[in-house]
Amino acid sequence: MKITFMGAARTVSGSCYILECGSTRFALDCGLHQGNKEIEKRNWNFDQYNGKQLDFILITHAHIDHTGLLPALVSKGFKNPIYCTAATRSLLEIMLLDSAHIQEMEAEWANRKRLRVGSQPIRPLYTTTDAENTMPLLATVEYAKTFEPAPGIKVTYKDAGHILGSAFIEVEYEQDGKSTKLVFSGDLGRPEQLIISDPTEVDCADYLFLESTYGNRNHKDEAGSMDELAEAIAYSYEHKEKVVIPAFAVERSQQLIYTLFLLQKQGKVPADMPVYLDSPLAIRATEIFRKHPEFFDEETRKLLANGENPLDLPNLHFTESREQSQAINETRGPAIIISASGMANAGRIKHHLRHNLWRPGASVVFVGWQGVGTPGRKILGGANKIRLFGEEVAINAKIFTINSFSGHAGQDELMNWLGTMKGKPVKVILVHGEAEVQEEFGALITDKFGFSVHIPEYMEELELEPGAEFMSVVDMEVARPRVDWEFLLADSENLYAELKKRVHDVENRPWVDQAELRDKLLDINRNIVELVSEM
Repeated sequence: MKITFMGAARTVSGSCYILECGSTRFALDCGLHQGNKEIEKRNWNFDQYNGKQLDFILITHAHIDHTGLLPALVSKGFKNPIYCTAATRSLLEIMLLDSAHIQEMEAEWANRKRLRVGSQPIRPLYTTTDAENTMPLLATVEYAKTFEPAPGIKVTYKDAGHILGSAFIEVEYEQDGKSTKLVFSGDLGRPEQLIISDPTEVDCADYLFLESTYGNRNHKDEAGSMDELAEAIAYSYEHKEKVVIPAFAVERSQQLIYTLFLLQKQGKVPADMPVYLDSPLAIRATEIFRKHPEFFDEETRKLLANGENPLDLPNLHFTESREQSQAINETRGPAIIISASGMANAGRIKHHLRHNLWRPGASVVFVGWQGVGTPGRKILGGANKIRLFGEEVAINAKIFTINSFSGHAGQDELMNWLGTMKGKPVKVILVHGEAEVQEEFGALITDKFGFSVHIPEYMEELELEPGAEFMSVVDMEVARPRVDWEFLLADSENLYAELKKRVHDVENRPWVDQAELRDKLLDINRNIVELVSEM
């Protein structure tokens, strides 16, 4: 078996692994790369996926960083089954269309600027039509029922406890007379998470592909996090300002509504403080949650049986239209705004931050992972200002971070899940995590369990053979292209020297021209100051 790491290698996005076993070639997950520009360039690496030659795709769950490139592969000729649970299929029917709409809108926005300066237009990564063409390929499977998507390859989905319908996937195959079992954790959830059942225990594996998002730290306890959210609400209510919560549309938004339901029962959400779910995708996802109570945990099903719906609030408002969204910030007074995206890098949340981030008395509550290079990560990193829609916005709001809402297992929870294994894996392969976190987590795994740990690179090719050392092929210029700082600095120095030469001539120009050039240089200097502060 050969596996190629198409994403989620030393980073947290773009989950996709292409496996080749004999004449069968298939993928596990097919996620969108999210983060800075360099990471997002990987989304255009179509040739390496070679979608026409994939026999099938296995999907762990609906999050876009695990599914967002499916329409792109379909646009390039993939037309075979995409296996997932029923809840995942329902979520994908709205999430992929939403992602396609974003791709089209971003391309349209970029092309307006490009055409104005005479540049050639760009095409979207994929279109709404590509997403629509993906839907008929979705084939549903049930937890714990083994099936064979290709001769000699057995697949079993088990509940990962991450989001509605999420799974970790077991793949068993025979090669050269040897039976081998791979387990892909997908995104592993947390015990006692709201709405969702606890992750199923893992049995045994020859190779375990384990997510490591929070491999170096634990989450706060649930009660403490509810208190912290209540504190943010009380703080902004007292100052007659808004609580802004960047939240992923699927799972996190629904968990927040559930938490507000619990806080309201405790009298910690003022009756006259409206709650806005300002994300069309989150609104549609909430409806899908309501249609799939079979995936809820026992506690949530008991509430429903007693006539209480934790996804309902008397002061909850769904804002579908752009006009309704804009009206939220045109209305003065306290409110709670839940809006996507969760990393504040797209969607309506950016508008809410622009309107509220600079206001003393407002609160911004982060309840999920913030990717490298995203606005959310910069805010949490202690930035004094952040650029939104080309404008510098001061950060005067009170910032809260509540990690216990995370759908990802923390370090102890990952270790406890590993400890349930009845047999020892030959290898643990850490994926879906930042490199520094993986190094620390890998050392902990080896120290406690004695398991050998491997941390793959982007586009690494790995031969799997139980009992043998890994045969790995890595092109580091592809995985982590070297940044030539010497060349960049020398180029900057040459440009600065040329600038100094020309200043003498500029001093003889009209004052208006000089002032305009001065302002351009001041903008450059401000960008350099910002760059230096990040280094």
